[in-house]
Amino acid sequence: MPVHRPEPLRPRRPHLAGLLLTAVLALTLATQPSPASADDDIPARGSAHMGMGVAAHDGAHGLPSGALATQPEGVDVSSHQGNVAWSTLWNNGVKWAYVKATEGTYYTNTYFTQQYNGSYNVGMIRGAYHFATPDTTNGATQANYFVDHGGGWSRDGKTLPGALDIEWNPYGDDCYGKTPSGMVTWIRDFLNQYKSRTGRDAVIYTTTSWWTLCTGNYSGFASAHPLWVARYASTVGELPAGWSYYTMWQYTSSGPTVGDHNKFNGALDRLQALANG
Repeated sequence: MPVHRPEPLRPRRPHLAGLLLTAVLALTLATQPSPASADDDIPARGSAHMGMGVAAHDGAHGLPSGALATQPEGVDVSSHQGNVAWSTLWNNGVKWAYVKATEGTYYTNTYFTQQYNGSYNVGMIRGAYHFATPDTTNGATQANYFVDHGGGWSRDGKTLPGALDIEWNPYGDDCYGKTPSGMVTWIRDFLNQYKSRTGRDAVIYTTTSWWTLCTGNYSGFASAHPLWVARYASTVGELPAGWSYYTMWQYTSSGPTVGDHNKFNGALDRLQALANG
């Protein structure tokens, strides 16, 4: 009697519509942006500039009153401004400027020559500043790098002493991973080495809030180092410990021609005296 053998099962062919749906889904997933990570908000090393964290940490609360109009106006610039229209600034009453020269021991401003010499050539009194990164190398090493790459000083009546820009860390921990005593040591090493190289006491640029948090509101530098304080408001507000007055005040990051505008706390001849040492 014949035996009935079932036919072998044939593999089921996928439906064409299903294949198309799978392909579309795969393509969609491949082109979707990956989720943002915290690192996406960290700027590239070298891109820091004076005051970049001020508004975020301390806010912006207006502009100074007209009573300060007689104080000599200044600007500070970095590579963000590119080639600066110095004649425009000069014609609008800007008398002095600071130019970013260096950051850490890994960056020099590619626009430094145009900015530093350009401000000088239109008649301004100008100086250079260093953006400190205390988490990368020690203070003395960074002071040497600064002096070797544009941060020197000469008694020509138009060159201000170098400025140490020590402020909110755009690359990570606000205090660069240092304790208040460690930060004070770092700053002291920078200032001492700068003076040994140039004969001048460097200007200190900072904010009262950062100084209080990261140095424990240390007062020991006030007797020798001019204070350049940042606060975007109608008044300069409380100063860091030890300083009874400011020498320079960065009062806005949204001024005309160049964003960062400043006031010198004195007449023009006092600014010239600071340049002459």
